[in-house]
Formats: sequence, C-alpha cells, structure tokens
Amino acid sequence: MKIAIHLLVAVAVIIGVFSANAGFRWGPTAGANFYNFHFKQKLIESDMTPGPQVGVMGEIMIPGIGFGVDFGLRYNMHGAKLHLGEKEVWASDGYGTEQCWLHTLQIPLNLRFKYTRFGGFEDYLAPFVYGGPVFSFTVGHNNLKALEYPTGCFGLQCGIGAEIMKHFQISGGYYWGLTYEIRTRKLDNFSARSQGWTVNLTYLF
Repeated sequence: MKIAIHLLVAVAVIIGVFSANAGFRWGPTAGANFYNFHFKQKLIESDMTPGPQVGVMGEIMIPGIGFGVDFGLRYNMHGAKLHLGEKEVWASDGYGTEQCWLHTLQIPLNLRFKYTRFGGFEDYLAPFVYGGPVFSFTVGHNNLKALEYPTGCFGLQCGIGAEIMKHFQISGGYYWGLTYEIRTRKLDNFSARSQGWTVNLTYLF
C-alpha cells in the first residue's frame, strides 16, 4: 500500500510540473484481458479464461519530442480454469475442474513514445509504444476454498497501439506478473503468477 501511495504522489507531482507545458488529457478506457496462471511447478494444468477491464487513463505528452507518460486506475476481472481434480491431493476433497476468478484494482504507470512527425497525417493516425509497472490490489474473488489470495501483487507490461483522429487509442500489450497472485492452501509455498495479453480502447478528451 505504501508503494501505491508513493506512486500516486509521484503522478501528482508529474502532473503539476508538466501540465502547464505539456499535453495532459484523460478519458475512459475499456477492454479485455487474456490472462492465465503460471505456477511454480507443473502440478496443476490451467486454461485461460477471458475477462473484462474498465477504468480511466491519463496521458501527459511533452510537445515536440514524442515522449510522455500514461497512468490510470482500472477494474480488472481475470481468471482461469484449474484442473485440481487431476491430482489426488485435491481430488480427495471433491475438487474437479474449478473456475478461479479475481477482481482487482490496477494502477498502471507507463513511459510511452508516440510518433507524430507525419507532416500532418498524425492528426488521423499516430502509432505509439509503452511500457512500465502495474500495481494490483485484490478486492474480491469467487472464494475457491483450495486457494489463498494475497492483498496485492506487482507486474510489468509493454505494448503497442495507435491514436486515431487525435482522440481514440487502440492498444494491445502483454503483462508479466512478478509476484504471486494465488497460492494453494495444502502445499506450502505453491503459488502462481498472472501472465497474458490485454487489448484496450481509450477515448481521450
């Protein structure tokens, strides 16, 4: 939680410093994630389950050089089907193929580069790339009793996209969880990280 507070303070400072001289915009964003859980060992097979994500995003671009930052707050629902019944340790408790869902609040903070030197064509289409950390906080789950859930986790993401007509942004990226997001109750320290693709559509005012 302290890291998230420090991050929000840093974002506020960035806005205060650059908003007068840089292009600051914000708007709603929505999309889908295609995450799966990657366990420390191959004891459980899992199948990816698509989920939604929705929130707000802000963008600060420094005029003339194409570099800037984006940040936001979004609700992310993701999960996977876990084949617990294939192992006796969970089959003996009556588990089979179980759906695991997590409800999280994510705070992404990305560096980005947008190419805008097309002689005016960038008003219609401008490509960009981005990458940075993502702080996630678990706010709910479907209470699969075989698992434990930490209060949050940390990961990295990167991706590419395009800005259309100076307002719409379509992007796609990949997320790597660096800390665990679920852990089994029966086996000590048997945990999994989230990893997968995201696609988003954003409108900036």
